[in-house]
Amino acid sequence: MEQGWLTKTFKGDKAIWGLVALFMVYSLLAVYSSSVSVAYMKYGGNTTYFLRSQFIMLVLSLVIIVVVHYLPYRIYFSVAGLVLIGAIGLLILTFAFGSRVNEATRWLVIPGTGFRLQTSDVAKVALVLYLARTLAKYQNELNNFMLVTKYFIIPIGIVCGLILPENLSTALMVFGIAMVIMFIGRVPFKFLLAYIGMAVVGVVLFAMVLTMVTKSNRVQVWKNRIEHFASGKADEDGDYQSNQAKIAISTGGLFGKAPGHSTQRNMLPQSNSDFIFAIIIEEYGLLLGAIPLILAYMILLFRGITIAKKCETAFPAFLVLGLIVMIVVQAMLNMMVAVGLFPVTGQTLPMVSWGRTSVLVMSFSIGAILSVSRVVNARIKKEELPVEEVSDEGEKIYEPAKT
Repeated sequence: MEQGWLTKTFKGDKAIWGLVALFMVYSLLAVYSSSVSVAYMKYGGNTTYFLRSQFIMLVLSLVIIVVVHYLPYRIYFSVAGLVLIGAIGLLILTFAFGSRVNEATRWLVIPGTGFRLQTSDVAKVALVLYLARTLAKYQNELNNFMLVTKYFIIPIGIVCGLILPENLSTALMVFGIAMVIMFIGRVPFKFLLAYIGMAVVGVVLFAMVLTMVTKSNRVQVWKNRIEHFASGKADEDGDYQSNQAKIAISTGGLFGKAPGHSTQRNMLPQSNSDFIFAIIIEEYGLLLGAIPLILAYMILLFRGITIAKKCETAFPAFLVLGLIVMIVVQAMLNMMVAVGLFPVTGQTLPMVSWGRTSVLVMSFSIGAILSVSRVVNARIKKEELPVEEVSDEGEKIYEPAKT
């Protein structure tokens, strides 16, 4: 009885649902352990503040995944352009009226709620939806350099350009994800090389102009992070978190110190968000912490590719691949930063780190992937079973997207 209820409620790829549950378990355990000291100091001895906050967000994220995975994915084809315009509007508002935290203006405070929205996260998923739609729409015209520039690069440039002044790492990540999606979408490789070259020149020129125009900018921060990472030298401020993360990982070893026994959580300012992977390794070790999480994201990537291969039309395939690439690339960057293989970027570990906007955005993304999976599974069952054994929902659920 219970199994039947679960099957009817949670449709789509079962492996992805299992991964969602795994991420949530890791999230609750790691967020609570990594934030006890910070919560005690900042919230009057309330050591469960971040745990309760994350539990509420994860419950909300589960609701979002369930609701979104029931929605027909075709609606994203229709609204992708409007969603991108709305996201660009939010970036402009953030640029003009955003809340400044940690010397960067990346958040937009929603009046009357106190909720801080990180608009770059919203723009990131909006751009993926738009690229999936545009790739499907112009699939037979991608050899036209001017067309690709007009319908792909200009929107990508606007989004990345608005993120760039306050968040170089996110702008570069979004641009990189866009290039990967376009490569998957069969945009000629020579076009992508040209766009990457243009982007490098654009970032360098922007940094030079910004340095000449104003002294209050983040160019020096970018420069210091890159120089220290390239040289291997540490400085007291810029590499503090990275050094503490390395200590956490090295002392965790194969088996870890056991849950709740982290010492570096008291040293890492972002122990429950940007560097949560280091705390997981410190407490659970490589065998129970790092390896299972890395495998989980790799399985998520594999399942996404499998779902895309089963799609009969271009849009759902590009939608799934785009969202999967976005999630996995961000996860890999977060892990690489924690172990010292990449400069500090400030990216969270999807569905594991403490957060609000990032948790909601990733939940929507997983829900959309499961929506495509649900439709694909219904189509396959419809083809395999006699017509009289297919429910009305199964017959109506699949309508090929017009591309």
